[in-house]
Formats: sequence, structure tokens, C-alpha cells
Amino acid sequence: MTSPGNEYPLSTHLNDGKSVYGGRDLVGYASQPPNPKWPNNAKVALNLVLNYEEGGENSLLHGDPQSENLLSEIIGVPAIPNERNMNIESLYDYGARAGFWRIHRLLTSQEIPCTVYAVGMALERNPDVCAAMKDAGWEIASHGYRWWDYQDVPEDEEREHIKRTVAIHEKIFGKRPVGMYQGKPTVNTRKLIVEEGGFLYLISHNFIAIADSYADDLPYWTMKYGDGKPHLIIPYTLSENDMRFVSPNGFSHGEDFFKYLKDSLDYLIEEGREGSPKMMSVGLHCRLVGRPGRSAGLKKFLEYVKSLGDDVYLCTREQIANHWYEHHYPN
Repeated sequence: MTSPGNEYPLSTHLNDGKSVYGGRDLVGYASQPPNPKWPNNAKVALNLVLNYEEGGENSLLHGDPQSENLLSEIIGVPAIPNERNMNIESLYDYGARAGFWRIHRLLTSQEIPCTVYAVGMALERNPDVCAAMKDAGWEIASHGYRWWDYQDVPEDEEREHIKRTVAIHEKIFGKRPVGMYQGKPTVNTRKLIVEEGGFLYLISHNFIAIADSYADDLPYWTMKYGDGKPHLIIPYTLSENDMRFVSPNGFSHGEDFFKYLKDSLDYLIEEGREGSPKMMSVGLHCRLVGRPGRSAGLKKFLEYVKSLGDDVYLCTREQIANHWYEHHYPN
């Protein structure tokens, strides 16, 4: 958009010079992040997130027009229109049949709390997995109804998917999910989540936690949605994430994963000791870190975490949200 007499008519835009625009905020906490005051004066709040997606991915068997092409051992495989990709289907099947159970044994044997980002369609296909999640006491957040890129999905269809996946959680687990991570969202996603409502962390307080952000090392609030209520954003991560096993120049084996997670945690602990504690998320996928050589790296990291004592607050995202509400609710 230009105006008469503009010195730079070819490059001027209405958002020039703004630090907050279109849902983005390039300033955030700046040089003065709040002290989160984690329990036991922990230096880092550490949350493991297990993405459960297998059975909700693109497939002709699921009514989709193409095969899946993301986050598998076959890096760079294209989606095949109007055909099944049997190798991709089998790789996803491994996550549900074997990978989940290896991770479940590892986390439960060490009594590690976990948040599951669960795809609604995938949950419906595997009652045994659902029962194991529930019995372990894990937080089961919503990862949408489908493991889709929602970029071009019509607003009404995305709205229906959010409603449907909430109903699946209620049917299987007897309660709504308290958090939502669509994963590959649209510009409408946060608005639709707020519209759906009911993502309660404390039954007497109507606030919502959304994870479709990678913008900070701490939770933050937004008032963007015009309903007069603050909504909590708990940032996630694509770096401390096993998806880098299947990305170019990513992790090549479990030791790489362990070393990167350890370095990240050590650095954040050091910042915490200097007076600026943070949170750290670790993203996991059943079909990726569920492979034995990679699980070995995760096991080594968890053993290291346990050695750090009260410096690390192992928690779910629901616990982080409740803590943030209690100690950092905006005036």
C-alpha cells in the first residue's frame, strides 16, 4: 500500500515499522523475561511431548486424495495422488504397533510425566494405546482430528474437525483435552480453538492453552481474540525434536539426539542459575524415536535428567499452564 508522495512506493507496506502485527510479536519479553518461579526453585521446566499420529495421516484408506509424505524414514518422498504408498503406511504402522510401546515402557519405568499430542482419528483406531496412556496418567492433549497440513482446509471443515476431535477425547477418556496443538495450522486455527472453548485447566477458570507457537522459551498470554479473556500460549519446539532424525543434516543416531538435548538443557540450567529460568520441550514421535537405536539416546538423556535433581522440574504442559495461571495471570 502506497500513499501520494511516498519516497519508496515500490517497497512500502502498511506493516512497515511495526513490531506487533498480524498475530506476530517480535518483542515479547525482550531483555526482562519473568521469573517463572518453578516448583522447588527449579531452573528448567522440562516437558516431554509424545506425538501420536499413526492412523490419522493421509491415505486413500482414510478418504484422502493422496498418500502421506511427511516425517518418515523415506526423506523427501512425494505424496502420490490417487494411490497408496505401501512403504509409508508400513512405517506409520510401526509407530503404533511397536514404537509406542517401547517409548511407553521407557517413560513409565522411569516415572517420567508426559504430554501426548494425540490425533483424534489415530486414537479411535487403537484402544490398547489409549488405555495405556490413560493408565500411565499422561496428559492427553489434542493434535487435531487429522495429521494434515491444514493450510488450505476450509474454515468450516477445520471447525468441524476441532469439534469432532474434542468429542473423541470425551468418548475415550471421559473428558475434554485441556490443550490444543494443531501442528500445521491456518490463520484461522487459534480463532477456531477459542470459539470451541472449554479447554479448561482449572474448572473454575475459563482459559485455554494453545501450543501452535515456537516463539519463546516461556509461556505467554494473548488478548488477540476479542473475547476479553487472556489465552495462554505454551510454545513448542521443532529443534529439540526427534523429527530431525528424518530431516537433511539432522540427527544421525541416538547419541546425536542425546548430546543436543543435553547441551540445550545444560545451557538453560545455566541461565536459570543466573536468574532467568526457562522451559524446555522435547518432541517425540512413535515411528521415529521409537526405533531402538534412537530410544537408546532418549534413555540416556532421561537418566541424565534424573541425575540433576531439583534443578529440573519434570512436568506436563497442563502443569505448566496451571502454574502460569496461578503465578503469572495478567492484570
